[in-house]
Amino acid sequence: MNGLPPLHRLESARIVLVGAGTMADAKRRLVERAGGTCVSEAEAHQARLGFVALEDEREAEAATLRLKRLGLLVNVADRPDLCDFTLPSVLERGPITIAVATGGASAGLAKQLRLALERMLPASLGDLATRLAHAKKAMRDRWPDGGERRRSLDKALASGGVLDPMDAGSADRVASWLSEESGAGAVGTVEIALTSSDPDDLTLRQARLLGTADRVVHPRDIPEAILVRARADAERVLRDDWSEVQDEDGLTVVLHFQASDA
Repeated sequence: MNGLPPLHRLESARIVLVGAGTMADAKRRLVERAGGTCVSEAEAHQARLGFVALEDEREAEAATLRLKRLGLLVNVADRPDLCDFTLPSVLERGPITIAVATGGASAGLAKQLRLALERMLPASLGDLATRLAHAKKAMRDRWPDGGERRRSLDKALASGGVLDPMDAGSADRVASWLSEESGAGAVGTVEIALTSSDPDDLTLRQARLLGTADRVVHPRDIPEAILVRARADAERVLRDDWSEVQDEDGLTVVLHFQASDA
């Protein structure tokens, strides 16, 4: 990654905006849409972030330096080399925010990718997220064990599952899922024999197993590009002798390269 993508909560926050005109207006709308308030440079001591939208390059550099000296993280329009953070192209579905970023490489590319996602994701996705948020206590009551609860949710949200996010009617099935769902997701140990070091060569099943595994057991020669396809909070176990892995609670995925027949 060329940057870590945190989401800033800007409700009632003061955000410095230096500039005027079309570029500055776009930044102001974005800040206000997120619940923040744009203020002048004179109020920078009360702010957390700063936006610089100036056409003149020297003026933009000078304003950026002033704000950074005050400890603000700064975004500079059309100058990714000066930015502490860049702005993604944002897609919203209720409480769901999907951000597409290129690290400043091409805002036009980010926009087109966002538009493609807009066409793919149903409008009901936000309703599904809201209903799942309201059902958190019911899910804890139904599955007190955190691992079992996560596996049950993974199973329901999987492609073709009762709560498949791509199914426009899935939000209406949250209540019935809580009362009728009888099985958690996959448990046990699953072996994945890789034929390539390229993560794009993973099958859909392999990618799904990696994405839901509680732990990933792997030898040293498995590349990081494949390991990062697992959940960020999945336990990683470095073990060269994968044949002696014991079953544990939850889903364990064992990775190794397929032995050559030669």
